[in-house]
Amino acid sequence: MTTQAQVRTRPEQQDQAEVARIEGQRNRNEKAAMSTQIATANRSKQDSSTERKIQNLRDVFADAPEIAKTALENLVQELASHMSESRSRMESAGRTGSRQGSVSELTLMLRFAPGGARRLRTLLQAQNGNFDGADKVGTVHDMRFVFLDNDTKLIFATAYDGDWDSYIDDFATKIPDIMDAAFSAFEGWPGIHSPKVKDWIAEHQVTAEGWYVANPSLTVVETRRLGKVGKAVDELLDKIG
Repeated sequence: MTTQAQVRTRPEQQDQAEVARIEGQRNRNEKAAMSTQIATANRSKQDSSTERKIQNLRDVFADAPEIAKTALENLVQELASHMSESRSRMESAGRTGSRQGSVSELTLMLRFAPGGARRLRTLLQAQNGNFDGADKVGTVHDMRFVFLDNDTKLIFATAYDGDWDSYIDDFATKIPDIMDAAFSAFEGWPGIHSPKVKDWIAEHQVTAEGWYVANPSLTVVETRRLGKVGKAVDELLDKIG
């Protein structure tokens, strides 16, 4: 049987529930409004920052040829989009250099020792395009030796998997003779087993300001595996066809 006290309490409970519902809705509305205000403020700051960067670009290009100024104006919209939504995947490779995903970069600016250019060029030509040493290291994506300034300087550039220290250690343990035969061509080379070799390399390395990697998540091993899989699939399709 329902008592008079219970009858009187039900409306009160309903009123309290309604008050709680209204209060909860008001709190949610306030939070949503605050979030909108913060997002608007952040967007405003971002737009202002992008405008400053674009203006800085125009200032830097003030003394550029007209063809460059025209090209810049054609690129402004695209550049503004890049500035507002950073998609840079670059991070530190360790002691020096940059990394994107699994892939790191290393670029050395080196000066030849007397007779070094002739020795290195002859050594590279003797390899006849076969860089088995790089395959032994197992983490090298690519490698370039570029002779400059009438054979007085060289750019050595490479992309590799992993961290900087591990990469240098791999060269020291897996292909020490190749390293000493090649890099003794340069001034001050201390030898691959020298405790000073990492300092020497770091002193001559220049970190890339901009660098593009098409597949930063793929290591050398994974790339080779995919190549084998693709070849096997092609052969299977040929048989089926």
